[in-house]
Amino acid sequence: MSEELPQPSMRAVAYEGAGGREVVAVQDRPVPSPGPGEVLIKVTAAGINRADLLQRAGNYPIPEGASDLPGLEVSGTIEEAGAGVGNWDFGTPVCALLAGGGYAEYVAVPAGQVVPVPDGVSLTDAAGLPEVAATCWSNLVMAAGVQSGDWVLVHGGTGGIGSFALQLLQALGARPIATAGSPEKMARSLERGAEAAINHREEDFVARVREITDGHGADVILDVMGAKYLTSNVKTLARGGQLVVIGLQGGTTGDLPLGAVMGKNAVVTGTMLRPRPVAEKSEIMRQVAERVWPLVSNGAIRATTDSTFPLAQAAQAQDRFEESDRTGKVLLVTGVGR
Repeated sequence: MSEELPQPSMRAVAYEGAGGREVVAVQDRPVPSPGPGEVLIKVTAAGINRADLLQRAGNYPIPEGASDLPGLEVSGTIEEAGAGVGNWDFGTPVCALLAGGGYAEYVAVPAGQVVPVPDGVSLTDAAGLPEVAATCWSNLVMAAGVQSGDWVLVHGGTGGIGSFALQLLQALGARPIATAGSPEKMARSLERGAEAAINHREEDFVARVREITDGHGADVILDVMGAKYLTSNVKTLARGGQLVVIGLQGGTTGDLPLGAVMGKNAVVTGTMLRPRPVAEKSEIMRQVAERVWPLVSNGAIRATTDSTFPLAQAAQAQDRFEESDRTGKVLLVTGVGR
């Protein structure tokens, strides 16, 4: 009787409890096997996102069936295809949107959430694109229906989401306005495509948006703050405008002025990307590859990497992610997929 071969192992970054950087640990884990409709990716790099830090603190429930490992986006090469997957060849360079598991040397992911690396982008830098591209496209275009000429207020114009959103909006012919916390960040927002920038520490963004738009207001607001800006955001909306809340950095509970919402015939929505069904995320990534990647390839949208760290320095990488002078994505590099 032949002996059963041991399952291959890989290095992965896990959270040993909830807390600060002290719970971040490198572990040996079994290499996952791709199930039906999945592919196994040999990871080159993984992008760090705010959801990773929320999960570390115990404030972001893991979706049912998802890996307990952090990491919502990776780049790498196809290692193996599961049953029913016929469109990916071994060794193909790809990037992917995940429900978890990216802080590892290998990850299994539904094939529909995997897309080619855009032309002109390195395999490492591509790790910082899937989450931000999917977030911006699904919220600004698929949900809010941004059109050419629309005034769009983007809070946090120099963050990962904000920087990408400004470039995407400019490419779509919209008129983006950014909030930022310093003159330097305002200048950076203008470089990324904002038509105007507002210092939220010194200026009333409600009044400034009215001034900039000649009283029209914002047709769409992309908000990462949540409760802190809720009332002011509604005041800033144009008639028929839409507020899309995608982050809660400013709290989870606020007062919604329903009279103003009704009087403006406005729409207030909140979305999360990670817990969406595979079919929805696959459709988002299909549209991203079709509509957004050409903008990346022709230089209209730039993939910007702030810094890279090896897996063993995941805690330091997350520290860097939280620093206010960060510009661009922070990536973990595995060294196995390059």
